[in-house]
Amino acid sequence: MLFMALPSPREQRTSFRFIRVIPVSYATEEFAEIRAIARNISTGGMLIETPFPPALGTEVRIHFQIPDSQASIMARAEVKNHYVFNYTEKGEPRVARGMGVRFLEFVEDSEDQMRSSLARWRTLH
Repeated sequence: MLFMALPSPREQRTSFRFIRVIPVSYATEEFAEIRAIARNISTGGMLIETPFPPALGTEVRIHFQIPDSQASIMARAEVKNHYVFNYTEKGEPRVARGMGVRFLEFVEDSEDQMRSSLARWRTLH
């Protein structure tokens, strides 16, 4: 049987992504603040690991502290994707859920803080 390699998907990311785990909280109109973990952060959005992600298209308010800084980021974002991660830990099957969000608007000077932090993280790591 002949197997052909599929072409790799076109890279659509236009900004640097920082892969680091940081605490984040988010809220919707229906739910109060929920604590979660953010990964794969960029100025365009982030992956948030959470057991019960809101429906696709839901607007969320996101807040997180920039690591090694007093600055915090507040933004409005839209849930664009849902993810399920299957993995093993100590030989046992595990599952984690999450959502990809796209930032719609940064509150106050959060966008400038985000850009400068990502630039700093890029040079440090």
